[in-house]
Amino acid sequence: MSLIAVQASAVIDRPRRIRLPRPPIAWIRLVSPLTLVVIWQAASSTGVLPERLLAAPVTVLRTGWELIQDGTLGEAVAVSLQRAVVGFLIGAVVGVGLALAAGLSRAGEYIVDPTMQMLRTLPFYGLIPLFILWFGIGELPKIVLAAFGVAIPLYLNTFAGIRGVDGKLAELARVQRLGRTALIAHIVLPGALPQTLVGLRQSLGVAWLALIVAEQVNADAGLGFLINDAREFLRTDVIVVGLLVYSVLGLLTDALVRLIERRALSWRREFLAQ
Repeated sequence: MSLIAVQASAVIDRPRRIRLPRPPIAWIRLVSPLTLVVIWQAASSTGVLPERLLAAPVTVLRTGWELIQDGTLGEAVAVSLQRAVVGFLIGAVVGVGLALAAGLSRAGEYIVDPTMQMLRTLPFYGLIPLFILWFGIGELPKIVLAAFGVAIPLYLNTFAGIRGVDGKLAELARVQRLGRTALIAHIVLPGALPQTLVGLRQSLGVAWLALIVAEQVNADAGLGFLINDAREFLRTDVIVVGLLVYSVLGLLTDALVRLIERRALSWRREFLAQ
């Protein structure tokens, strides 16, 4: 067979690469939100949407800038961030710690998991009256509610991640004569990390939702207090500003976790690319 024939045969036998469609340009994702804002402004300008029901986007932007200039918004954001960070840290330690206790030990599972499965079905917003009775009306019930909201999804995902680690890896560890500590550090925890990060994203979202409710109950500072105070004076522009800030903070924390996920799980992309 000639060299040309061999080369032609190789070209024919070579599998064709499947060309995936290019992802859409990023700015296209902004079309629908901008369209919604334009419709909102048009409805407000024509009187279809009264100011007392919902302030116009231009009014919201003007009010937000005024709140930034006089320091009101910055102070409220600082107070809410402090509560969210403290509640998240407490909830993360409790959630991950209980997941490790339940996931790494059969006895721990029997002790911890039934209680956590019961707690996850509770409407934790309904716990606010109890928390007020137990912890008073200060900062503690707000932080405890945020921590509760963080601990449950983080526990569930971390526990599922630990129990979802491939059993063949444990057999490999026994062949390599790894001790229990090395097994947990080098196989179990890295294997559970993707699911734990999913729980982290969920828990951050729940933490902000819990904080919105908690800050509107007997609060004297924070974004929730700002929104509740605006409600008393029918200031829909201030209410929308507060809600938008909550949304931005939620998106920023979610983006931070996604960045951590890309860095921590870079090995997985390299593995799948092979």
